[in-house]
Amino acid sequence: MTKRNKLIALVLLLAFAGWMMMTVMPSGTTTKKIGNVGGKETYEPKFRDEGDLQFVSAESGDTLKTIDIELANAPDEIAYGMMYRKSMDINTGMLFFMPTEEVQSFYMRNTYVSLDIIFINSRHEIVSIQKNAEPLNTTSLPSTGPANFVLEVKGGYCDQFGIAAGDKIQFQLAE
Repeated sequence: MTKRNKLIALVLLLAFAGWMMMTVMPSGTTTKKIGNVGGKETYEPKFRDEGDLQFVSAESGDTLKTIDIELANAPDEIAYGMMYRKSMDINTGMLFFMPTEEVQSFYMRNTYVSLDIIFINSRHEIVSIQKNAEPLNTTSLPSTGPANFVLEVKGGYCDQFGIAAGDKIQFQLAE
């Protein structure tokens, strides 16, 4: 094999490896390999602090709690979500920006931590909450009304900090 052919083979191999990485997980999220699902390697994503979110009481207008958020606003990030994560800090969450305000439904496929799934409308009001979603369960968990944001926090969070339907959120994105 000539030097030129070896170089072409190497470039093709690297391009193929990069393509494989992009089809398995959203960009910039790998920390470690955790397994193999359907012939594809899977990785536990690292939390990315991309902003802050406050829960605001519907009754008093007071801030109930503030958390760091990771954003899911691209189709691959929305599809991947919290999958393959083995742990979650109580002061973090993932905020999904859904393309349209409508009844949303999530499930826990390949998700190893229990979650509270909070559905939020365009006025930033909490529409409904699916509490303590069971890890790895593929049962559909729908909102009770139209939502265009979905926030996932650690299971039990809403009960622990008094977050309820009707409360609001506000968030600031990191620069």
